[in-house]
Amino acid sequence: MRFIIRRNATPPGTALVRLDIDAGSLDEREAERGYAHFVEHMAFNGSTHVPEGEMVKLLERDGLAFGADTNAQTSFEQTTYKLDLPRADGKLLDTALMLMRETASELTITPAAVGRELGVVLSELRDNQGYQLANLKDQIAFLYPRATYPQRLPIGTVESLEAATPDGLRGFWARQYVPEKATVIVVGDFDPAAVESAIRTRFADWQPARPAPRPDQGKVERKLRGRTDIWLDPALSERITASRHGPWQDEPDTIANRRTALLRQIGYGVINRRFLRVTRAVDPPFRGAGYGTGDVFRIGRTTNLVVDVQDGGWQRGLTAARAMLDQALAHGFTTEELAEQVANIRTALENAAAGADTRGNGALVSAALALLHDDQVPTDPVAGLARFNAFAPSITPASVLAALKQEALPLAEPLLRFQGRTTPAGGAKAIRKAWDGAGGGTAAFTYEPVKGPFAYTDFGLPGTVAADTREPLFAIRTVRFANGVRLNLKRTALEKDRIAVRFALDGGELLASKANPLAVELAGSLAAGGLGKHSQDDLQTLLAGRSVSLGFGTVGDVFAGGMTTTPRDLALQLQVLAALISDPGYRPEAEALYRQNVSNFFKRIDATPGLALNNALGRILSDGDPRFSVQPETAYQSLSFAKLKAAIANRLAHGALEITLVGDLDEDAAIASVARTFGALPVREADFRAYAAERQRVFTARRGQIVVRHKGEADQATLRLVWPTADDSDPVLSATLELLQEVAGIEVLDSVREALGKAYSPGADSSQSRIWTGWGTFSLQAQVAVSEVAATHAALLQVVKALRDHPVDADVLARARAPMLEGIDNTLNTNGGWMGLAERAQSHPERLTRFRSARARLEALTAADIQAAARRFLAPDAAVEVLVLPEGAKPG
Repeated sequence: MRFIIRRNATPPGTALVRLDIDAGSLDEREAERGYAHFVEHMAFNGSTHVPEGEMVKLLERDGLAFGADTNAQTSFEQTTYKLDLPRADGKLLDTALMLMRETASELTITPAAVGRELGVVLSELRDNQGYQLANLKDQIAFLYPRATYPQRLPIGTVESLEAATPDGLRGFWARQYVPEKATVIVVGDFDPAAVESAIRTRFADWQPARPAPRPDQGKVERKLRGRTDIWLDPALSERITASRHGPWQDEPDTIANRRTALLRQIGYGVINRRFLRVTRAVDPPFRGAGYGTGDVFRIGRTTNLVVDVQDGGWQRGLTAARAMLDQALAHGFTTEELAEQVANIRTALENAAAGADTRGNGALVSAALALLHDDQVPTDPVAGLARFNAFAPSITPASVLAALKQEALPLAEPLLRFQGRTTPAGGAKAIRKAWDGAGGGTAAFTYEPVKGPFAYTDFGLPGTVAADTREPLFAIRTVRFANGVRLNLKRTALEKDRIAVRFALDGGELLASKANPLAVELAGSLAAGGLGKHSQDDLQTLLAGRSVSLGFGTVGDVFAGGMTTTPRDLALQLQVLAALISDPGYRPEAEALYRQNVSNFFKRIDATPGLALNNALGRILSDGDPRFSVQPETAYQSLSFAKLKAAIANRLAHGALEITLVGDLDEDAAIASVARTFGALPVREADFRAYAAERQRVFTARRGQIVVRHKGEADQATLRLVWPTADDSDPVLSATLELLQEVAGIEVLDSVREALGKAYSPGADSSQSRIWTGWGTFSLQAQVAVSEVAATHAALLQVVKALRDHPVDADVLARARAPMLEGIDNTLNTNGGWMGLAERAQSHPERLTRFRSARARLEALTAADIQAAARRFLAPDAAVEVLVLPEGAKPG
């Protein structure tokens, strides 16, 4: 057995523990399909020293939330068990390692446990069915008919799972879970010597066993060519894929091979950048296109050209994309195109090097897993940057093209696959003819370098600071400029060389009305319209090599955007955002892209139970209020930037604006940069508007069952019970409902998942609005088989009855509360946590006081408080029961 230990303090006081088993679904025999994943489930269902059902409870008592901090994953080649420790203390580490050892060598896999967990596994299999999985299955069966992996999807099959026995599962586990296939990884705020000692104590007596060889993986047929496949589903937009296979290239991780891979990365990057440029036209030949080559495990490689088009546009898109690809492979690339790619790669490496000392635990675990799974040697970011800079002068158009051609397979007589809603006229022969006719055509792409520098560097006289204070609770610096713009600053050392940026601009969803519910629908496309003097595509080139991005969307009662930059690029990032607010481009290509997406949205609006529920729920709960209801497709297709501008121009020009910066910043330099950008804009409103009338939202008076129909699999149903609660204005009530959510979630999991085996991921949710006056909901939900709706409904109501009739069990209450307390304690260990606290420090200062007392408030809640909240809000006959069923199924 191997182990990997890395001391790391980002976030401080936490750690990640992993047990990686080098066995997955490719290690299954024909009769064992799904066993690797089934065994993963059984790891949570009893072992020599941990009784069935106690593992999750044990972790919850220590502050690990099931799903968020306690999880596992099975893939084709590996099974990985994951524990995210909220505290780096020796006792918790020992508990984690004890559980990993139990999983490795002590599982009991009893008949009773297997029988109960079978329903959960089958529920997960059922929930994953749908148009996307069916499409994937057809695709890999078409491309790789003689490979094993299309017949080894980790979830398995109904037949093999139902035939699984305890002995069979135990046999797979014993054969695959051996020390030579196991690696324990611990990354976090621990002394490595202490961690090593703890690992040796737990695992040294694990007896070795000969690892079982992996069954034959089949083959990728290199000579497979000239075939055409058509796959149809009403939910699928049109896509054409051209593919050719070749042998797997054994390229060990050496400096020379990394340099070759870098050249290939640049080549693919240039071609795909060309495709992207074309999609940003008003009437592009395709919606998207991509070109690349990837390994098929270690049995082959495939080069693909993938072209996404509007319905009916497959021939035009295929012809254009192939012509562009042929041109690139025949004539190569320009130095300007390479320069853009190289600049972006260099910046990524520079950023990694600058932040090397504060890399997160997750990044280091990923590096460890890449070493195990892909033989990828972990790289010191500073050394990696130095190697890149030494190699960069030798990157030329010729060397890039040669490296790309050495890997990419010529798409001669390729495998062609069409997916879409209707068969193309002429069928497979027409698709093949179109491909053959596209060869040698005139390319539609000409590279035109962007002219001139970035145009938004002068916003006028820098603004003056009218107020500059530091609030006492968290030392957040709050600044107000003379023009009304507010700035919040929090310097942290949590992520070296990183600055989180966020703005909040008055308006948001509150500008929509019942008469004009789609007033700000297009706001999310504003950034795609670029700036007045630069298109989005031009900006991508002008800003190459800079850690700068655009973002704009509606977030409740504000328009907002968030991004991460570096100290050297902070001034430019602020210039770009100030330009977006003061001079948006409103370009038609963004409108065209939005309309394409709308068309696809409506064609799959009810393709799965989840889509059908999400798209109907707002209308149901709000009694058809158009602000929260999906409107007719024609309403969305008629939207334009002209209408959006009329709705938001006043807010862009005059609305209250709050900027927040968190991270590795120089406060005074940041204030000066904001003064030169947002502070230099014309005077704005001093305060965010109240919008008292606009904040009204009425919960439906209707109760009982409401049926929503979906067009997915015939055995999929979703049941959601929803109760009205209250908004987020009362901190004690909010904490109570959040704790009730966690308690109910535990009870629902124990009842519907563990005891009944009816659902894979049932749960509870409490959502209290900060935007809509009085609005809040509490819900219980489960995805189940159609035949299990009635039993699941009864089980959910039984949970509600128990919560109302009896004080919650002390252990359940502790298990619910502990992860919440750990979450509060760790909030300010990340820049994201600080941003959540600081982003409205001036417009909502009460949130600071509220957070300061959050732990004490949560600790003070009792079982009686939870019972009182359940009695107040969760009356069984007060719920809206939304039942999502396939078309034609009768409600139970």
